[in-house]
Amino acid sequence: MADLNGFDARTVEPAADFEPIPAGKYLAAITASQMKPTKNGNGNYLELEFAVLEGDCKGRKLWARLNLNNPNTTTVKIARAELSAICRAVGVLTPKDSVELHNLPLLITAKLKKRDDTGELTNEIKGYAKKEAASGQPEQATTDTPPWKR
Repeated sequence: MADLNGFDARTVEPAADFEPIPAGKYLAAITASQMKPTKNGNGNYLELEFAVLEGDCKGRKLWARLNLNNPNTTTVKIARAELSAICRAVGVLTPKDSVELHNLPLLITAKLKKRDDTGELTNEIKGYAKKEAASGQPEQATTDTPPWKR
């Protein structure tokens, strides 16, 4: 048993049943990171927690798991390429610690994937880009010269 210190469910909104977010591009930031052992114990992966920063899905979380230490060299190569994409997107090219990647906005591409174990849909991050790509709008010139004279 555990003492709940007089908890009153009437005073707290219940947790929502979170469905996966729709596939698309989202402005997000890494809010947490941790190195964890793989299930079989023969390697480690870097787990990155991303939070969506704006729009209808603001505050929603997605995770990426990068197998940086694994006997399968292809798995490591893919993870290192993904980490390189993240570093380039946030502008930190030589991080010494994953915390250096935290709270820096970047554009993530979320996809929907069917889980092998349950068949339920879940989110998977399939791409990373610089924040500027998020708006989809070209930057406006800060000059009075008309575009055809530039």
